[in-house]
Amino acid sequence: MVRKLFILCAWSTFGFVCFVTLSPLGLRPETGSAGFDRFAAYALLGALFVLAYPQHFIKVVVLIAIAALGLEGLQHLTPERHGHLVDAAMKVAGSLAGCCFAKLGQIVLESQVAAGSR
Repeated sequence: MVRKLFILCAWSTFGFVCFVTLSPLGLRPETGSAGFDRFAAYALLGALFVLAYPQHFIKVVVLIAIAALGLEGLQHLTPERHGHLVDAAMKVAGSLAGCCFAKLGQIVLESQVAAGSR
């Protein structure tokens, strides 16, 4: 049940990130620094996907990085938006951080469960 919730959250967040990335600037939520927003959004996205698909860590890392690069490239097809390599790098870094943070949390939790069952 919890895994299904993570799957729903991961794909919903991915849809929201796609919308925000490709929508006109007026529809983009402003929460502060754009660089931090990019990093945080992709960190959350990476973490949610690792939690949703824990047995596919490498695939998730690659998928989120490709999505970040692809969405940044797709901005060139929109009239108001334009992709930048620095923005793509920030998104990929955020996704890697989120994926690794979630994986580390899983490892720590599993080791605590294993230690408690001894």
